[in-house]
Amino acid sequence: MILLTASFVCAIVALAVAVVVYRVSAVRRPNPLRTLAGPPVRGLFGSHVPIVLDPSRSRKAHAQFVEKYGRNVRIRGLGPWDERLLPLDPVSMSHVLKNSTIYEKAWQSRQIIENLIGCGMLAAEGHVHKRQRRVATPAFSIQNLRALVPLVFCKGNELRDKWSELLDTSQVTDGEAGTEIDVCHWISRATFDMIGLTGFDYHFNAIQKESDELFCAYKDMFETLARGDGIRSILGIYFPILDVLFPDERVKIVKRCRAVISRVGGNLIQSKKAKIMEGGTGYSEKDLLSLLLKSNLTTDLPPDQRISDEDILHNINTFMFAGSDTISLGLAWTLLLLARHPDIQTRLRAELLNIMPSTPLSLLSDEETQSLHTSLSDHHYLNNVVRESLRLIPPVHSSLRVATQDDEIPTSCPVHLRDGTISDQKSIFIPKGTFVHVPMEAFNLDKGVWGENAWEFDPERWDHLPEAVEALPGLYSNLLTFSAGPRSCIGMRVSMIEIKTFLCILLTNFTFAETNKKIFMANVCALLHFSPSMPSSSS
Repeated sequence: MILLTASFVCAIVALAVAVVVYRVSAVRRPNPLRTLAGPPVRGLFGSHVPIVLDPSRSRKAHAQFVEKYGRNVRIRGLGPWDERLLPLDPVSMSHVLKNSTIYEKAWQSRQIIENLIGCGMLAAEGHVHKRQRRVATPAFSIQNLRALVPLVFCKGNELRDKWSELLDTSQVTDGEAGTEIDVCHWISRATFDMIGLTGFDYHFNAIQKESDELFCAYKDMFETLARGDGIRSILGIYFPILDVLFPDERVKIVKRCRAVISRVGGNLIQSKKAKIMEGGTGYSEKDLLSLLLKSNLTTDLPPDQRISDEDILHNINTFMFAGSDTISLGLAWTLLLLARHPDIQTRLRAELLNIMPSTPLSLLSDEETQSLHTSLSDHHYLNNVVRESLRLIPPVHSSLRVATQDDEIPTSCPVHLRDGTISDQKSIFIPKGTFVHVPMEAFNLDKGVWGENAWEFDPERWDHLPEAVEALPGLYSNLLTFSAGPRSCIGMRVSMIEIKTFLCILLTNFTFAETNKKIFMANVCALLHFSPSMPSSSS
């Protein structure tokens, strides 16, 4: 009861202060964004945030916005003082992503991330982010990542064997051998295993059982972020004292999990540092933590450019969080899309079987495994399928930036104004403090760029792309799936290795089909609850 009263009082006070600030600031400095065209709002505190963040509605909303209001749209945030820019113009979006020192993550977003996994590359900004990225970049070189390939194949084989066990123990129904498996759940467990091994040489053993202390800590902590607690979580961001005086269950779980991660992770860091100091240049471990520590200890790195052990732990947490989410969601959605398009699944399986060695994968030497990985990396149709899946359903739906100074955002399209006129102005003035949405999904699904079938799963589109695609910003195949600019995803190549390897192993051993379970999307850290079944083994 005390907690409810305190939260309610804080909410009322915050609302009152916000209204006063709005009235004063609106008089002193009118927001130039109000001259832009944008959808209407209902009521004083109406907002467009729910519709642009909800994947079940956002694609239609984005298309309607472009048609009615042009490619730079004014939308309402969390109050009448919160006018935001939704850029759907590739030149405008490219400017925002390239100028990461001007357009930073909002402090609210950073606070949520830091409370969960610490100030790693996902939350850090400015010189802190630049220093952390400089130290981490060598760990993600092509040469170092190739050394991780046998580990990924090992985990893919283990998941295949586990699913085979489930099939062997399942009962035959309606004349078909098969069983219903929660693919998303199992892919998530396998992804944790992969990142544990490739990230810091730690065996979660999650495919076999979910009992490891560190695995449970990460899993419980990440799930609290996905669940959220509505108004209570928001109040905790703006009034941190609430979490100190009146911690709810979410706060207690995160605190307990962070204590486990700090203890176990800290011991791992100290153990690896000692081995590196003993082995010197002869230390040959290739997990990302070892490479990160070696990079941080190199003599050619100035002391002021090195990062602390705490920062290293925060970045390992970041790799766990971002990697497990991106890879597991990308894999799960790809398998679902293939289940929905059995003709594409059949073709891809046949082509993959043609390049599979006659020797069982578990008996391949490291050299043979690397050769197979090279074949997968260069496989034309597999590349098309993966790109199309990551285009159609990006694991990260959207992001948010805030302007740290006044700026002019360039445009390549006419600017629609609130009074109904269309301006040929070449830029839009953005005042300091303005929120700018980064709609990854909108650019990936833009019918004006990708064609009228942009919302359909069509891997063959990559053989005849429209010229307009080349103008889109994006680290990966002109897609915003892995973002772009200085803050683009540093682990993109790791994701590609793991997604393609798992697809190869699973598709050449199983056939996937839909069940009658309901499937839905959720934003950013989505938890997908669906279970494509595996009616039969294809091998």
